[in-house]
Amino acid sequence: MVERKTALVTGANRGIGKAIAKGLAAEGLDVIVGARKLVDARAAASEIGGRPLEIDVSREDSIEAALEKAGAIDVLVNNAGVLSTDPVLENPQAFNKAIEVMLKGPYALIRRVAPGMVERGYGRIVNLSSEWGSFGSGLNGPGPYGLVKAALNGLTVAAARDLPAAVKINSMCPGWVRTRMGGEGATKSPEEGADTAVWLATLPDDGPTGGFYQDRKPLVW
Repeated sequence: MVERKTALVTGANRGIGKAIAKGLAAEGLDVIVGARKLVDARAAASEIGGRPLEIDVSREDSIEAALEKAGAIDVLVNNAGVLSTDPVLENPQAFNKAIEVMLKGPYALIRRVAPGMVERGYGRIVNLSSEWGSFGSGLNGPGPYGLVKAALNGLTVAAARDLPAAVKINSMCPGWVRTRMGGEGATKSPEEGADTAVWLATLPDDGPTGGFYQDRKPLVW
């Protein structure tokens, strides 16, 4: 009997995160639905058949407490994000928040779950990035968003270099998705945006690591 893998998805109470959690549940994984508020995590988890978990990725104490409750994690999807359109030099609060949620939070989670993945000889880590964080595409994200996503991409490359091949870590861009962040005019459904993340989260042993993908195809850094 194949052991069921456990996945933690942050920011999974709505939008792309919820679609990723739903997709992983459909793949047979034991999905932990992470959200800042437990009531939101419970609502989404009951809908997709997952387990709720209160986790605020901008706070180390919340991360520690959440992982104590979660137990062993085989798949980590760093999805939680924030968006500010203020000019990057004019709003240091937004800059600091973006770093806390989209860089320091993922870093802390990866550091804590990766040793167990290495020990068990299996791990999949997916960082939700954006083409807005691509230097090759002009780093076009507004405010601090693009530059923090670029830093997250850098973390993906550095971590892939340090981790064994059995623990695969990749970044992905969901594209323009109809969510609260993307708006109703976006071209993709949450499920379409989630597809590449679900693929990367369930890669076979010979799958890629240290890459950046959209629609299951490589993106330029």
